[in-house]
Amino acid sequence: MSIPTFIFLILLLHLLFASQPCHLILTSAADGRWQLLQTSIGISAMHMQLLRNDRVVIFDRTDFGKSNLSLPNGKCRNDLTEGALKVDCSAHSVEYDVSSNKFRALMVQTNVWCSSGAITPDGKLVQTGGFNDGERRVRVFSPCSSRDCDWQEIPNGLAARRWYATNHILPDGRLIIVGGRRQFNYEFSPKNIAANTFNLPFLLETNDKGEENNLYPFVFLNVDGNLFIFANNRAILLDYVKNKVVKTYPTIPGGDPRSYPSTGSAVLLPLKNLKMADLQAEVLVCGGAPKGSFAQALRGNFIRALKTCARITITDPNPKWVMETMPLARVMGDMILLPNGKVLLINGAGSGSAGWELGQNPVLSPVLYRPDKIIGSRFKTQNPTTIPRMYHSSATLLRDGRVLVGGSNPHAFYNFTSVLFPTELSLEAFSPAYLDSKFNDLRPKIITPKSMSGIRYNKRTNIQVVITGKVAENLVSATMLAPAFNTHSFSMNQRLLVLGNDKVTTCGNSAYNIEVTTPSTHNLAPPGFYLLFVVHQNIPSQGIWVKLR
Repeated sequence: MSIPTFIFLILLLHLLFASQPCHLILTSAADGRWQLLQTSIGISAMHMQLLRNDRVVIFDRTDFGKSNLSLPNGKCRNDLTEGALKVDCSAHSVEYDVSSNKFRALMVQTNVWCSSGAITPDGKLVQTGGFNDGERRVRVFSPCSSRDCDWQEIPNGLAARRWYATNHILPDGRLIIVGGRRQFNYEFSPKNIAANTFNLPFLLETNDKGEENNLYPFVFLNVDGNLFIFANNRAILLDYVKNKVVKTYPTIPGGDPRSYPSTGSAVLLPLKNLKMADLQAEVLVCGGAPKGSFAQALRGNFIRALKTCARITITDPNPKWVMETMPLARVMGDMILLPNGKVLLINGAGSGSAGWELGQNPVLSPVLYRPDKIIGSRFKTQNPTTIPRMYHSSATLLRDGRVLVGGSNPHAFYNFTSVLFPTELSLEAFSPAYLDSKFNDLRPKIITPKSMSGIRYNKRTNIQVVITGKVAENLVSATMLAPAFNTHSFSMNQRLLVLGNDKVTTCGNSAYNIEVTTPSTHNLAPPGFYLLFVVHQNIPSQGIWVKLR
């Protein structure tokens, strides 16, 4: 690129943002590339889930008013709930086909606003709850190769109203649904016992009066089979079978909330050394808003978001939070596990809170977190997008290693004019640096097994790959990623297992056989579909789908 051209592009970028409030960007020596996939999919991507056929189910809510996408074949939905169109012939859900970059309308019957979901062991998306007529619904979407599959709904599939709840797949394949607004309890899906709901006082104890700060709790399956549940600024370890808290974790230093609406994000860091008896598990919580931010934002005072992350070894007998500082303060950000074990922080605002019109100062630059580096060198800022992704944004990892990004609607309805942050209907893809062509000779290509193959627990498995460049055998590893349900800055069921390699054998013609051992228990990896990657010198292959059973 010539110097005049470079200067012109910089000036153009400054002009683009001159009329907007402060946009938080750091670009020095940054990595990553952005691609606009669709200027509009007709709806705003509030929720998204990658399916085993490489299609992404996306939805927002049914009482936004008319969307910009019509339902097919003259379909319409009757809605008698307050605030909704009585007859709505527009779509509020779509299926996006990654390979063709095309989408089609889907039809939800009831309100899916601020709901939750998970992929069951047979690969179906089971989505639960929502608002008004949708608050006790269970909805099922079964992946298919045709264009006629659609949502199926189960009335009264839940025992309690679930709005802003969190789902997680359990080792036995059931879903647990935790919390929700004014629901200090949990239940299972499908229903299987008379009691149906189980009290969880921790959710009441973490409820800040007037702000809540405990919705969409961060839930992770620990390696011992218990559930780590984080809400507000602290966590417990729950034996959900006995309905007993078996460990109470300390409060994050500083005491500021990290849960909705002071929305931070969290991940279970990659599980490694899976054969060890004393396997460790760590959780990372990043961003959020200082206590009182929600109330202050309602008054027009937008407090700077939190700039800290807190990391804890949840399997430690005496666990303590270790604090780290991000390059950029962030509220309403998403944390996405990448195939090479890094974490991408993306989307969000630099001040304010989750809620209608309550966020300011978009954070346009993602940040890469490298968990194996020493404190002080773990964060690396990436190249920025030009599209603010504020309240009601979403993100998910795709099989090819890109991160799909969509949504942003901080308004009670679709609003495209005379507002600071218009409703956003576009889809983008962020390509981390590992997708750069300069790494092609290091990038593995999986030859066998074929996608959709079955694998069994605690078995030696062979993966054959082609790597055209020089191979560092000690830097070859296989990873397995569970596809996550993403909404409101949390990716439910997100889980990365590092299988490593037991042995690498040269087969000739740039081919290599990698011997790995699959996870040994359902506690480590619940049964179902995973994306299998081979990583060489931090450069991942494209993933293939495997079914663990």
